[in-house]
Amino acid sequence: MSPTDFQRLIADVTAQLPGRPLDAELAAWLNSTYPAHSPTFRDLAEACRAGVAEGWLCNREAGGIRYGRIFKALPDTHGFSVDVVHMKDLAGPHHVHPHGEIDLIMPLTEGATFDGHPAGWCVYGPGSAHRPTVANGEALVLYLLPQGAIEFTAA
Repeated sequence: MSPTDFQRLIADVTAQLPGRPLDAELAAWLNSTYPAHSPTFRDLAEACRAGVAEGWLCNREAGGIRYGRIFKALPDTHGFSVDVVHMKDLAGPHHVHPHGEIDLIMPLTEGATFDGHPAGWCVYGPGSAHRPTVANGEALVLYLLPQGAIEFTAA
């Protein structure tokens, strides 16, 4: 697996997203189209695990969180930036999603959750905010941010 191969995998998903509102309907569509244990989900999870092991994903660390932006918002990723984080039983820094956020949750520990969500997809709408939280073990979370927009806050 290489970053280029990874980008192709992501682009297969992001190609389906332009023009769709980031909302609960999109989360339901993602979870039915690319459910946990589907070939696409498995391929993305395996690529993320390989990228972490090879050092080109999650190559930074702060506050017990390994993280990294692998791609800025690009035409090849249909205007989405791509970040991956590795967290274990902790809450990350509070932030706002000006244009929304799409998350792929890949538990490394059976039963681990991200913001209360199990393996699968979670979508936050434009203007939403949270402290991303992994509970019940370890997880990798892939973030798709429209136009790469994210605003960290003091909250």
